[in-house]
Amino acid sequence: MSQSTDASEKTILGHPAGLFVLFFAELWERFCYYGMRALLALYIAQQFFSHLNGDDAQAQASASYGGFTALVYALGIFGGSIADRVLGYRRSIVMGGLFMAAGEFMLMVPQGSYMGFDQKQVFFFGLSLLIVGNGLFKPNISSLVGKLYKQGDPRRDGGFTIFYMGINIGAAIAPVLCQMVAAAMGTPEIGVKGEPGYVPAESDYRYGFALAGAGMLLGLVCFSAFTKLLGDKGTAPEGKQGLGPVVMVALGGLIVAPGVFMLLALRDNVVGYILYASFAVIIAFLISVGMREEREQKERLFALVLMLILNCVFWMGFEQAGNSLNFFAKKQLDPLSVGTWTMPPEWWQSVNAVLIVLFGPVFSWLWVALDRKGKNPSIPAKFGLGFLGMGLGFLVINQGIGAATSAGLVAWYFLLGLYIVHTLGELCLSPVGLSMVTKLAPGRMTGMVMGAWFISIATGNFLAGEVSTMAAKKAGAAVDALGKVQAYGEVFTLMVYVGIGVGVGVIVLSGLINRWMHGVK
Repeated sequence: MSQSTDASEKTILGHPAGLFVLFFAELWERFCYYGMRALLALYIAQQFFSHLNGDDAQAQASASYGGFTALVYALGIFGGSIADRVLGYRRSIVMGGLFMAAGEFMLMVPQGSYMGFDQKQVFFFGLSLLIVGNGLFKPNISSLVGKLYKQGDPRRDGGFTIFYMGINIGAAIAPVLCQMVAAAMGTPEIGVKGEPGYVPAESDYRYGFALAGAGMLLGLVCFSAFTKLLGDKGTAPEGKQGLGPVVMVALGGLIVAPGVFMLLALRDNVVGYILYASFAVIIAFLISVGMREEREQKERLFALVLMLILNCVFWMGFEQAGNSLNFFAKKQLDPLSVGTWTMPPEWWQSVNAVLIVLFGPVFSWLWVALDRKGKNPSIPAKFGLGFLGMGLGFLVINQGIGAATSAGLVAWYFLLGLYIVHTLGELCLSPVGLSMVTKLAPGRMTGMVMGAWFISIATGNFLAGEVSTMAAKKAGAAVDALGKVQAYGEVFTLMVYVGIGVGVGVIVLSGLINRWMHGVK
């Protein structure tokens, strides 16, 4: 660590020390989110749609999951604006974390009636608090990372990759630990599988949610204990100091949560229509802002708009992980077994994150090494490579589906292959995209534009839920086990065409798009 009297100027591994404060805060917040996410669709199908047959329950759970993950990211646009104008980044992060922890603990509610509300209603209100909290937390901690670096600082991409590793360390350990706790608190297996009277083990996912909430509280402790290392970054806007703005935003969050609950409770496409309209309005707004700017900033904003649209399409395919691929691992996979141990299907939710932790440093080094040689791919080219990874990953799993057994089971290593290829694609696109937003956005609206980035992910997540619901319905219409797994293959083939087609197109046009960025790398 460098020696400096100013804590904000200290460095660790060549990066501002404040980066590692944000690294650990984000690690535990992602532990909270991904621990809950790994269990969510499975729990909804088990707890609230068990009266339906398996595929219909999966379709209903997929729709609920898609609506939740969409709204999680959608509220980022408001969280970014609140930080810019009212709270500042630091206080937004703390308040968002408190909302998220409260939501996680509400997911624990057992069956019964509570002050006139049943378990399902309380559960979905807990999800609403999680959505509100994530909207305050997620865009602002990412924006704060960007504030640690000056414009043109070559360390910025590397810093975001390190930050991205923090995200994925939390995401890697969360599904494993939360599943283990849920299994330990559930009911044990009775009898021998395949024989009369056999009852499979059943996890009590509520305790996994509780562990996820505890992780969020630990993240807030990490952040609060070392904020001095951030210096003056992320403090309240001028004239907005004091307790008044905090109380106002807290009350606003409690008022917004019932509205979010109503959206989650709707069983039609209202959430989708709202997201599509919101995304269109944001795109139109950024274009209108760009039209009033000088040529250089105008073209940068146009490039940003294109990247937002591409980002939406990418996450439509990639976010099958927590939904259709989660059910696929539980129902259609011939699992990884060593001796008497069999890998729980929920653990597959950790694989992508583990691979990012392994490959993230390699990519961080690679971009810097290529930049020194003048061969670093442009941001648009990296986006194209990301899409190729997404499409080729689904091509891998389709190879496994083509070799499925008569019982409709696919060898586990094909799913591993998908996650490896998807991870390589993600590392080309996602951390670079976060960094790109802080570079292309005008300084006065960084938080809002970061929120726009997350609402593009929200729209992609909702579309991902639609794709997952389509897969469940196709599987439900199949007449035998092999037909069910082949139904997944039909939907995954669509993702192959989208990923490879868009990827090739973006790479071909990358030179033109890069010129619009006017030197932003």
